[in-house]
Amino acid sequence: MKLHTVTTAAAAALVLSLTAVGCGSDDGDDTSSASVVGTGSGDEKITIGIKFDQPGIGLKTPDGKYTGFDVDVATYVAKQLGHEPGDIVWKEAKSADRETLLQRGDVDFIAASYSITPEREKKVDFAGPYLLAHQDVLIRADDDTIKKPEDLNNKKLCSVTGSTSAQNVKDKIAPKAQLQEYGGYSECLTGLENKVIDALTTDDSILAGYAAQPEFEGKFKLGGFKLSNENYGIGVEKGSELKAQINTALQKMVKDGSWDAAVEKNFGPADYKNEPAPKIGVVVN
Repeated sequence: MKLHTVTTAAAAALVLSLTAVGCGSDDGDDTSSASVVGTGSGDEKITIGIKFDQPGIGLKTPDGKYTGFDVDVATYVAKQLGHEPGDIVWKEAKSADRETLLQRGDVDFIAASYSITPEREKKVDFAGPYLLAHQDVLIRADDDTIKKPEDLNNKKLCSVTGSTSAQNVKDKIAPKAQLQEYGGYSECLTGLENKVIDALTTDDSILAGYAAQPEFEGKFKLGGFKLSNENYGIGVEKGSELKAQINTALQKMVKDGSWDAAVEKNFGPADYKNEPAPKIGVVVN
């Protein structure tokens, strides 16, 4: 694997300075603009973008709570920036909207299975990475016919509308794979459970999050194929001083064991073989 370094403005040596990085409403509404980073008094809001529909990563539950690894990471970071959990305004950050949310100042930062790529780095800055994920496949726990990527040939592979993951597998690894397009991952999982499809592919962290849900526990397993490297970073506005502050917070999260605890809490039931915590500023290509 190749490595490249993300410039961090000497993040490792910085202490957490609580600098104002924007302005906006602090009324707690999901549609509010990003607010001033707090001073530890707990009376100012911080707006954070997450996924609302990815169990184990970022999920808004029916009772209005927010769960997942990205949520735990973001909550820890916000705490280091001087904000209690009650200060956080969670805002949905759909994949296609993430750069726009940051550029408009609608959020202070985004933690939403947000892979660091050269194209995205032209538009926003990234703290981290804080998780190294890989494209993988999810199959039924009792399936012994898919042991390597090439075994996906002649198998029905779930493709979520708008995703390129399954097409990449067909183009590069298993040209005879039969792509089945569904509207969302939940539909793919139902098809997988009912043997309508044979495999689902996307980031292993996302797959592990779904497989770890109580209703699916023990029914599925990850292939462990590591088809790509996905370096999850925390997105901030281009040039923001928050980048260095968040990097310092992430280093502390790893050092004090909170990172490992969050991995076990959110992915453990799926027997997810996660990579060790990445080195801040180093992206694995």
